[in-house]
Amino acid sequence: MATAVLDIDLKQLPAEITNLERYNQALVLIRFNGKPLGKALLPVAEGHISGLELRERLVNAVGSQLWEQWLREYLDWDEVQSKISALPLATVAICTRDRPDDLKRCLDALMQLPDDGQEILVIDNCPATNATQELVTHYPTVRYVREDRPGLNNARNRALREARHEIVAFTDDDAAPDPNWLRSLLVNFDDPLVICTTGLTMPLELETEAQEWFETYSPFGKGFHRVVFESAKQNPLATGRVGAGANMAVRRSLLEQVGEFDPYLDAGTATCSGGDHEMFARILLAGYRIVYEPTALSWHRHRRTWEELRRALYGYGVGVYAFWTRTLLVEKEWVMVQPAIAWFLHDQLPNLFRAIFRLPNSLPLDLALAELQGCLAGPKAYLTARKQSA
Repeated sequence: MATAVLDIDLKQLPAEITNLERYNQALVLIRFNGKPLGKALLPVAEGHISGLELRERLVNAVGSQLWEQWLREYLDWDEVQSKISALPLATVAICTRDRPDDLKRCLDALMQLPDDGQEILVIDNCPATNATQELVTHYPTVRYVREDRPGLNNARNRALREARHEIVAFTDDDAAPDPNWLRSLLVNFDDPLVICTTGLTMPLELETEAQEWFETYSPFGKGFHRVVFESAKQNPLATGRVGAGANMAVRRSLLEQVGEFDPYLDAGTATCSGGDHEMFARILLAGYRIVYEPTALSWHRHRRTWEELRRALYGYGVGVYAFWTRTLLVEKEWVMVQPAIAWFLHDQLPNLFRAIFRLPNSLPLDLALAELQGCLAGPKAYLTARKQSA
């Protein structure tokens, strides 16, 4: 059975939740007066969850964070609200390719953002039809730009050059940002050393087995605590905890400070992914900071079919090792050899071992093999992408 995805505020707890006959459990995003504090997995019995169990489980799941947020409200201490008048203007960019249904949901969500003078930009990357362009005509405040060079990073670079504002916030077409998403990303740019911010990404739905496995094994959300990343405190090439390109904002000035997104990485090229994490690493190596801000919430539609999931995990494996190959060849950073070997020996091979012997909490074997095959293909994929582009 599927997992229901619920969004519940502790200030507005329902007496009970019903009409969940299709589900055997529920993943709950826990808020307090709109602020995400944590999540909990609750069992569903005969299609409902009682109010008493709901309160007990949710309060226990967030623990001390609930009282910290309560104290902030009592003291009237809200960083976002207090800095709204000083927030920089932003461009919201959606890089898309032939997914008008997903894009419509994303645009509908962006229409709910408070109007702080932001512009919304759709970058249509090497489309096969005019469906995206036709869809955008129904949103008068959205600007359409066609980028015919294939590749997600080409679309990101085009967005940076087309943007009218200094901060560019990126969302994927298969995501639906929360109304407070943009403000929460922007509030962190008051530090001149912060060149990138990322946010919390929750699953939009968990209706299929593939979506549940994706959220279990490779979730986009990186927790509910704000984190400032800088190279002095961590290995700048270990960027898995930083966030994801589906929910990030950057300064346009990074084009001069650290360079553009590598066009040979990510979706639409032989490397499949890795473009966001390579940029995160380059930002940290250059001495700048990245902030992970969990109040910048977005909802992502995970891959629905098993084949899509298998391709995604293969692509993630390709992308990680392609990114490390680029770091070695272009940046001449030999330090990348250590995390590459460590990830292979302490993550990929143990995953394969557990899958082969069907140990508890192991990946299905075909998924473990797909990711491992992607890792082995990564270095050659990066060289192939460069050759194809040339």
